[in-house]
Amino acid sequence: MRPRQRGSHLGLLLLASQLIHVGFDNIPPVTLAVLGLNAYLYLFPAAPLMKACVSVQQAYWYGDWRRLLLSPLHHADDMHLYFNMVSFLWKGMRLERRLGGAWFLYLLSVFSLLTGLVYLLLEAGLTELMQDQSYSMTCAVGFSGVLFGLKVLSNHYYPGGVTYMMGIPVSNRYASWVELVLIHVTSPGTSFIGHLAGILVGLLYTSGPLKTLMKHCAGLIAGFGAGGGGGGGFGSGGGHPPYDYSDNRTNYTASYTGGLSEEEQLEAAIRNSLNDRGRPSAPEAPPPYGFNLSEDDRRAEEIRWRRLRRFDS
Repeated sequence: MRPRQRGSHLGLLLLASQLIHVGFDNIPPVTLAVLGLNAYLYLFPAAPLMKACVSVQQAYWYGDWRRLLLSPLHHADDMHLYFNMVSFLWKGMRLERRLGGAWFLYLLSVFSLLTGLVYLLLEAGLTELMQDQSYSMTCAVGFSGVLFGLKVLSNHYYPGGVTYMMGIPVSNRYASWVELVLIHVTSPGTSFIGHLAGILVGLLYTSGPLKTLMKHCAGLIAGFGAGGGGGGGFGSGGGHPPYDYSDNRTNYTASYTGGLSEEEQLEAAIRNSLNDRGRPSAPEAPPPYGFNLSEDDRRAEEIRWRRLRRFDS
């Protein structure tokens, strides 16, 4: 691995400041480890971005399935990493204490892989429906798809209430969907399909068969030992928290957000993104929150794809 040589790493400094604010002792171990892994792979990436992002073309056509593991853990730039990890910090503290560390790690692993697979299915479906190969060549990278899945879980385990988006109250039941559209409209460089894939995976867990299937697999792995677990056990995935978090959650959240709610952070992030779009930037810099292949790369790959199709026929 070679260290990344880019920019001033302002996002990393801001992330470190947030972690110090909340206090490392207050961050559950799995959440802290995942934060550390993402930061490490930003500084020392396992592969260049163009070889870490996931697309139908690279994963399915060319058989590079390793990208399903790499893409959620790599980020386009340091601010991409910062916004994703601050959002994960809030969700991880909540959900890890609710589900237990072992199950939360299991959940993150499954969500990361499934989000990538659902993303590929959606892009492949759009390719056939629209007869446009560009959908299969769209390459996505970053943890935000998984974050949308976690947001669905958070709203499921903590129902009720409203979320304020751009000053408009939105029921938490629909918050993920509104946020999906809002981010896509205000930040066109984002991966709409990747975020949608995360929401669908979250719904498969809360309203579909995924949770039951995960429990069954966990029971097989544990060798008949999953039946006697408590709320924080590996096979439970939805019991009571191992200790009471509700009394301290507000203090923790306020400490690392400067008193801002998650929705206010979202608005600030969007405003910053819009402000950044008015400033000159390097032409080689990828858009925040994911990127597409360049037009030249896309044309070259399309020519190669057509040649392969002629060869196959």
